[in-house]
Amino acid sequence: MRVFEISLKEKYEFLGYDGREPKMVCYLPYCLEEMGRENEKRPCMVVCPGGGYARCSEREEEPIALKFLNWGFNVFVLDYSTAPHRYPNQLREVAAVFEEIYKNADEWNCDTNKIGIIGFSAGGHLAAHYSNVYNCGVVREIFPDSKKPNFTVLCYPVISADENFAHKGSFVNLLGTYPEGDDVAKYSCDKLVTFDTPPTFIWHTAEDQVVPVKNSLVYATALADNKVPFTLRIYPYGVHGLSTVDHLTLDNDKLDCKTTLANTWIDDLKKWMDNTVL
Repeated sequence: MRVFEISLKEKYEFLGYDGREPKMVCYLPYCLEEMGRENEKRPCMVVCPGGGYARCSEREEEPIALKFLNWGFNVFVLDYSTAPHRYPNQLREVAAVFEEIYKNADEWNCDTNKIGIIGFSAGGHLAAHYSNVYNCGVVREIFPDSKKPNFTVLCYPVISADENFAHKGSFVNLLGTYPEGDDVAKYSCDKLVTFDTPPTFIWHTAEDQVVPVKNSLVYATALADNKVPFTLRIYPYGVHGLSTVDHLTLDNDKLDCKTTLANTWIDDLKKWMDNTVL
């Protein structure tokens, strides 16, 4: 397997001003020549870790990459800009990752018809946001041919800026101030869904007190209203930020027998992808 880091600042100067250092970490399994697979194309996953737009959580980076590597994916983890760096930098950095995948598709054995994006918490907001506005003006002005994900995976995502159930800190970190008026809808991903939104898998826990489960419910409703294929899994127990729901990413005090009910999200996702998007 090849593992290497690409500085998006070096590739795209306009992404790296004001001290930003966005990067992508690439995990590329070797195609097995002795089995005649040296030219085999692999599905790809772009990973957006959580962290409230204040940081990128390590628990939702390599541990997640390892899961998809085991399924034969090429994986690209985006270490995107966080506060004090604001919107639209993060959207543009996701677009840059897709550009790199497309540019290097032959060398990296990437199947460009099977590129998904997965996001956790605030990274879920970024994944959902990009999935719906990948072709918006602030992206297209620097990436005129910005690419759409083929499918989206949202894990306990921040979705809505509705102050009744929003994770307010994420929006303050993203924008510098909490959105008001028309901006509430502009940054609420459920308000951005159209028939063109990619097929989506969503999971959350009913007990989440940091990012209320209603975020996933309103997004699923928007998908249903627009006839976008989706699967929604709500597990009864577990705090926010469960990641892989095992000892790799959780301490013992958070990993009780009730919480482990949520660790089936990985198997549920695999079945959904196999039957829907791969």
